[in-house]
Amino acid sequence: MVVKRYGNEIILTKTNGQNVIPNRELYGYGYDAYFITKNQEELQEELINSNVKIVRSLDNTDYNNKEFVIEDIDGRWLGFGIKV
Repeated sequence: MVVKRYGNEIILTKTNGQNVIPNRELYGYGYDAYFITKNQEELQEELINSNVKIVRSLDNTDYNNKEFVIEDIDGRWLGFGIKV
């Protein structure tokens, strides 16, 4: 599956039955992918309307990023943020 937005492209592949272990389970912390994004309110709303699981709603972090986090179908956490 290919996701395109604003000239950027992300290619998502199937696991073909292999177990997926998210970084937070392997290492005790961390996202599995992090995307620097603008227009986060619009993107978060679009994902909510598509029934994507929001792990953390848009907010400012203690490391000075404005970000939100979703969970994919395999339990991986994907962050979307930008420096404030």
